[in-house]
Amino acid sequence: MAAGLGPAFLLAAASAAAGPLSIDLPAGSVRQQVMALGRLARVSIVVPDARLWSRRVPALRGQMSVSAALAAIAVEAGARAEAIGPQSWRLVKRVPVVHRRSPRVVPAPPGAMPHDGGPDIVVTASKRDTTRANFAGQVASVSGRELELGGAGGTERLTQRLTSVTSTYLGAGRNKLFIRGIADSSFTGPTQATVGQYYGDLRLSYNAPDPDLRLADLATVEVLEGPQGTLYGAGSLGGLIRLVPNPPDLDMVSGSAAIGGSATTRGKPGMDTQIVLNLPVVPRRLGLRLVAHAGAEGGYIDKPLLDRVDVNRTRIAGGRATARLDLGAGWSVELIGLGQRIRGADSQYADRDGAPLTRSAMVTEGFQSDFVQGQFVVAGRIGDVRLRSTTGATAHELTERYDATAPDGLTRLFAQANRTRMQANETRAWQSAPDGSGWLAGFSYIHNQTRLTRLYGAPEALVPTTGVVNAITERTLYGEASLRLLPGLLTTGGLRATRSRLAGEGEDVPDRLILPAAVTARRTQTIMLPAASALIDLTSRTKMFLRYQQGFRPGGLAIESDGVRQFRNDRVATIEGGVRYGQPGIDMIDASFTLARASWRDIQADFIDGSGLPSTANIGDGELWTIEGVLGARVADGLRLEAAASYNDGRIAEPSPTLIALATTDPRLDSAGARAEILARLKQIPNIARITARAGAVYRRRLGDDADLTIDGWLRYVGSSRLGVGPVLGQQQGSYLDSGISARLGLAGFGVTASITNLTNERGNRFALGTPFSTGRDQVTPLRPRTVRIGIDAPL
Repeated sequence: MAAGLGPAFLLAAASAAAGPLSIDLPAGSVRQQVMALGRLARVSIVVPDARLWSRRVPALRGQMSVSAALAAIAVEAGARAEAIGPQSWRLVKRVPVVHRRSPRVVPAPPGAMPHDGGPDIVVTASKRDTTRANFAGQVASVSGRELELGGAGGTERLTQRLTSVTSTYLGAGRNKLFIRGIADSSFTGPTQATVGQYYGDLRLSYNAPDPDLRLADLATVEVLEGPQGTLYGAGSLGGLIRLVPNPPDLDMVSGSAAIGGSATTRGKPGMDTQIVLNLPVVPRRLGLRLVAHAGAEGGYIDKPLLDRVDVNRTRIAGGRATARLDLGAGWSVELIGLGQRIRGADSQYADRDGAPLTRSAMVTEGFQSDFVQGQFVVAGRIGDVRLRSTTGATAHELTERYDATAPDGLTRLFAQANRTRMQANETRAWQSAPDGSGWLAGFSYIHNQTRLTRLYGAPEALVPTTGVVNAITERTLYGEASLRLLPGLLTTGGLRATRSRLAGEGEDVPDRLILPAAVTARRTQTIMLPAASALIDLTSRTKMFLRYQQGFRPGGLAIESDGVRQFRNDRVATIEGGVRYGQPGIDMIDASFTLARASWRDIQADFIDGSGLPSTANIGDGELWTIEGVLGARVADGLRLEAAASYNDGRIAEPSPTLIALATTDPRLDSAGARAEILARLKQIPNIARITARAGAVYRRRLGDDADLTIDGWLRYVGSSRLGVGPVLGQQQGSYLDSGISARLGLAGFGVTASITNLTNERGNRFALGTPFSTGRDQVTPLRPRTVRIGIDAPL
């Protein structure tokens, strides 16, 4: 410490690193980031004001110069950076202070067209730290700080902020996610998800539903739209969601705690709590970061026949632990463990006709989800080449209960358990240049086994019905290379080669149906997934991109009535073009427009078979058009307005013979007109509204040295859609307006938050499925009634 400077930091060195540095600074105080940056760059940084020293700043990652990194830290701290020598800087208070967000930034790359709008966002999901300015595609990045405003939530926080991401609404841990109109079915079956979900470099699931992890203590969440098969393989037909956590800080003890309580109109109260603790076990060498959370969502659905009210209470608890060891010379090792437990007392759907928020069912339809994952990560560099290898294992179990009582029939219950075990490794090497050129080469291995078991009968005497086991082993080589052919033209090409081995067999198949060829499946195949893109710099702030990409899902075995049968691979090929202007959160105005066409072959989807049970089949070939526009504007200091809209038109051009036979021979269809209506409905890809639109406003203001205010409000309209395909799953859903507002007042040492969701207390119908069985009652899944939450948070 230099005398007379108070809490100042001074690191002297011979010289700073030439050119951009690889910056990876976790969220924390100015002191933490300044110390880490000084050590990394070997420069002197002085902070003479004690009040600046303790201010909190978000994570900062990417390739940037020392001056760009200091500028980003200074903006967040309400300060400015001043050069006081060749290798020396200081941060001083700025008046007036305008608090702005600057998520994970890097400077405009030399060699590309000049850009004076400020640092750029890094797209880590590109797997080679490509900046947004050099990324040919549509990407959305939401900071962890935004997602935690009003208490950490699950994946629904993403659907509230983005028009491209949609979801079913069976309940936490049971939902299926869709991106950009690629939707297959409404409930959990043997099909793989259409959206790839990743925590860091390891996928969260293979063919299980969204585990709905709480989005707590994350640096950012990235959403890549369109197929991502070349870099991510099977199960990313619609796009990709990647959770990027805050890494352990090896220098300082830090942490935070938050607690909140909520009240729901006509429902039970809820609560949530979260604790984050960072411990440098061996300073500068070994650090530990712990996250724990627990919460309860109050119920609001009544079951008068059981004399119960507010039955759908859901409890969620989980956490993460990350240990990071710095091996020196740019190498590190991480050990990561995460888990979450969900217990739902009952489902959240209601009868379409009848008293509001009530369900006429005589059984309890609870569910539970348990998710555990462990990862081992080794990362480093050899010269200019970076390497990263991630190995992990995942266990995911989901148990669900459905009312299966037929009209005027005896009470019946259907129970389904989905048990998944996955082992995976991804190892890659890459090199990136500031102008966007570079290369990537990698290897991946995945072994996934899913056992789907079922029980059916009287609630007190359930008996096993046909189940199925699907296993797949994938070995993959993939690569990508980018070359700047002209100063304003960046081209990229890639290829993925996957050798997959599928195996499946039926379980609890009735003796009268056992035929070896019908209840087992073995198949080995090679899948090639090419990709190509071009990025054109029209002006210093305007980029145009063209992109071609493919994605696929492997086939397997599905249950049909009392037996099992095979379904084939499906595959999507997408060509898209778009224009982007400006950078969100940096330029006064930013905008993007994307047009995409997808050709979907042998679509895998779930439907209700002739016996009334869920089944899976290839339902035909389809075509989808997507138009998406996003606009953001900083209209005043601290005030940003946002608007977005998506249009999706998906059609099944050629329904499969299996689906046509089901529609025209089902005995429940008693007229030619009813059959004709079903045939027309078969041409609609389910669950995707044609129009989804969102408007939002964010206001941030520093009120003094120790106080700041954040207000975030939004409206989201979801148009109408159909639940599914087939004679039964034809109910209409959607056509509702969701809304919310959150505010946080930060004071010295703590913060107070208040939020309201569903401001208009609209009921709506988010999802027209609670049980896939024909019970004689049409179903709706209403929005959670107006809910008010009050919370408090504080650093530890």
